[in-house]
Amino acid sequence: MPPMEFEETLAYLLSLGHETLAIKLGLRNTELLLEALGNPQRDYESVQIAGTNGKGSTAAMLDSICRAARIPTGLYTSPHLRSVTERIGIDGRNISEDRFAQFASVVREAAEDLLAQGKIEALPTFFEHLTAIALLAFREANLRLAILETGLGGRLDATTVAGAKTVAITPVSLDHQEHLGETIEEIAFEKAAIIRPGVAAIIATQSPEVLNVILNRCSECEVAATVAGCRALELGATPGGLFDVTFETSKDRYENVHLALRGRHQVTNACLAIQLAESLRSRGFAISKTAIVQGIEATWHAGRLTFGSHSILFDGAHNPGAARVLREYLDEFVEEPLTLVFGAMSDKSLAAMAAILFPGVACLILTQPDNPRAASVGSLQTLAENFLQREKIFAVPNVIEALKKARDVTPPHGQICVTGSLYLIGEASHALYVASWSEFTKESS
Repeated sequence: MPPMEFEETLAYLLSLGHETLAIKLGLRNTELLLEALGNPQRDYESVQIAGTNGKGSTAAMLDSICRAARIPTGLYTSPHLRSVTERIGIDGRNISEDRFAQFASVVREAAEDLLAQGKIEALPTFFEHLTAIALLAFREANLRLAILETGLGGRLDATTVAGAKTVAITPVSLDHQEHLGETIEEIAFEKAAIIRPGVAAIIATQSPEVLNVILNRCSECEVAATVAGCRALELGATPGGLFDVTFETSKDRYENVHLALRGRHQVTNACLAIQLAESLRSRGFAISKTAIVQGIEATWHAGRLTFGSHSILFDGAHNPGAARVLREYLDEFVEEPLTLVFGAMSDKSLAAMAAILFPGVACLILTQPDNPRAASVGSLQTLAENFLQREKIFAVPNVIEALKKARDVTPPHGQICVTGSLYLIGEASHALYVASWSEFTKESS
């Protein structure tokens, strides 16, 4: 089979079905696929990060720390905002389209051979393919370390096949109940399954119910986990919500660290990243105190309380826990009249998110991302009327029109915030990237 071009690669991956609608939880397909590829994941060490919220930010911080320590590092995250190449970082740079297509061609051929031989009953899923592409790309780049964010859960997530020796669990809350279970204990069980005999496990602060599940798993695996092992003293914050913090662990003290990611919740994520870096140091990675501080102070993570074109605030809050974090940030750091542009996936806890985010906004623009899972504007409007007067609610059929409407109704001193889904963030940021703001206002005036 000749190598695919990038656009052909995208068409092939999309033909496998939407990555969550066509999800098939399980490890066997990924195990067989990686075996056919020569088990690339065995050529470097891995860190696996599970949890509900904060996985991506923690992974980004750890990646930045490792690069500050000059350790050849790969980063695998999901979902992407504009391009699938954003999911695979190699030493701080997204994989190129050509290299992505090259590795995707190899993975596709291996997958189709497995199917033809009857070793698998169906082609691996979108996410399984991407995971194999990432692990293969990391081997070819001669990396020492891969940082892997779980896609869903942990027990049956494709990233678990990498066999990471260092694992972490960020705060766990309700999300993806249709796949992981209806109760917080069931969800915690799925996340905690990344803890296996012999791993170093770092656990963020959790609710008592979640912590009990995680500690039971640690006991079963005879793992002495580090739980909430970092103290943080907040020293202050900028008007934009960037915190200065002193961190203290059992191993070191990090004075007056200026977090590069906005929001008080990033203090928790930084604690976890610091402890992961210290754990890697105990495994032989040369990560100095200076590298830890420099890495945290240089982290970038798009779409999580980031300001884009024309000072629009983007945040991919997509479940009640993330919505509460955003609400707390808005209450503390945004004083201007707020216009909220909101679109979300229909399988999310929309009523709970609406109850957290909608009250008190000056204008609410409801829209529908171009995604088969997206909630309809009509259903969102019915929900919104429980929290806001009708004259404050605008139902707009697509994202570009929603941005135009937001610009029209927001006063010069007001703040626009786009939230509800990372898919919405990606579509909105792309729209602003390809067209100037004047084009939006010209067409809508």
